[in-house]
Amino acid sequence: MARIAVIGAGMGAMAAAARLAVAGHRPVVLERASTYGGAVGAIERDGFAFDTGPGLLHLPAVYRDLFIKTGKEPLEDLIGLTQVEPAVRHVFADGTTTDLPNARRAGVAEALDAAVGEGAGARWSSFMNRAREAWDRSRRPLLEEPLWPNWQVLAEREPYPAVVRRRLLRRDSAATTLAEIGAFELGGDPRLVALLEQYALAYGLDPRTAPAGAAVLPYMEQTFGTWAVTGGLRALADAVYARCLKRKVEFRFGAAVSRIVEKDGRAAGVELADGSVEDAEFVVAGVAPGVLDGLLSGRSVRGEVPAQSESAVPARMTLHLALRGARPEGTAHRTVVHGADRDAELAWLFDGGAPPVRPTVTVLRPGDAAQVPDAGHEAVTATVAVPAHARVAEADVESVLAAVERAVPDLRERLLWHEVRTPRDIAEATGAAGGAVPAPALAAAQGRLLHPANSTGMPGLFTVGGWSHPGGGLPHAGMSGALVAGLIVEGPEFRGSQ
Repeated sequence: MARIAVIGAGMGAMAAAARLAVAGHRPVVLERASTYGGAVGAIERDGFAFDTGPGLLHLPAVYRDLFIKTGKEPLEDLIGLTQVEPAVRHVFADGTTTDLPNARRAGVAEALDAAVGEGAGARWSSFMNRAREAWDRSRRPLLEEPLWPNWQVLAEREPYPAVVRRRLLRRDSAATTLAEIGAFELGGDPRLVALLEQYALAYGLDPRTAPAGAAVLPYMEQTFGTWAVTGGLRALADAVYARCLKRKVEFRFGAAVSRIVEKDGRAAGVELADGSVEDAEFVVAGVAPGVLDGLLSGRSVRGEVPAQSESAVPARMTLHLALRGARPEGTAHRTVVHGADRDAELAWLFDGGAPPVRPTVTVLRPGDAAQVPDAGHEAVTATVAVPAHARVAEADVESVLAAVERAVPDLRERLLWHEVRTPRDIAEATGAAGGAVPAPALAAAQGRLLHPANSTGMPGLFTVGGWSHPGGGLPHAGMSGALVAGLIVEGPEFRGSQ
């Protein structure tokens, strides 16, 4: 069977390597860093452990399928997987708080009625019914199938059903963006608008321009649930790496690739920084677009999809906080503390404006004994979307800490130390310019939120991971591995999972 060179050891790349090995191929994973996982990393200090990438898992079915298909083992036999309850606590700008249950839509409606007012739950439920239609229409082409050759259809087709507004005798147009959904379909209540738009911000999307089909993001979370992994998400990366080793995937760390070798018009291997060449019948590149172009001497082979450039995609700033004192009983695993000024925050992220006084911050308080030195301490992670290439100043850290205090009132007196992870740190770990973090693929929007196909303009070269179809996020990265493996094993006729 074929020798396959896999560039990078991110989650999508490892998923592809494991599946290819099971199919009888001989993948070798070449990773410039000293470890695997890509964005799914961890730091440890003084007995505390923190995820440096995502802290919660959505759509675990993607990884359940990976482990069944590569070893007939249930995911839950390999890692500790627990549904988070409540799924999330929201602290709105006006001080209103609400806990939303995990994967119980009726419970979400009840919670919103209690927090926002009678009728809020019904408005949100009606929106989620339309979001389900968008999911049903886009699930296969935007998650489970290779990118359509006629991807322009997806660029033009809005999967979210039109809800035409009528005022007296005037017929107004339907919502075309998330912001318009908030204004027209959720009644413009600032709390419901903040609830909706934070799903866009979490993926670095501008709700003012994100297509209405981005409604699938809250739908996926509230339908399929939110899951925590014992020991943190890094344990999932450990399990995928172990599965690769069990399937005889070869790994070489500290092996920086400098060039993709081309022979007779197709990919024929890679050249490493030390001058050695690894011959291969296929090359799978799990790297950011700018890195891939550099491996091809500036030549772009990623097709005609008008995807956003890395420089246009926001990054993340993360604070890891070590606290003295036990995690209080009844603490929510995840709290979203909403920003004080929506317009200022959006102008900062997408229009080059000044930083807001207090941005929207996601606070994770896992309560996992594996992540603290003992029961008398707590590990807290706070994450905020920031512009790509952002330089983090002390004032920025202070604004995030001020937001965290709304979720952890005694933060200052309990704080032992904190570490800051900046866009530059993300860039060093992933190779993405400015530390940009890719979002899942979305339809409409003239195709700018699609991602290039996994097959490329160079025969034998495939791309995998968050910067390729079907886009960013752990489930989508895992699916990219499945799609690449299918395209190599079955050829261009592969049409995705059945």
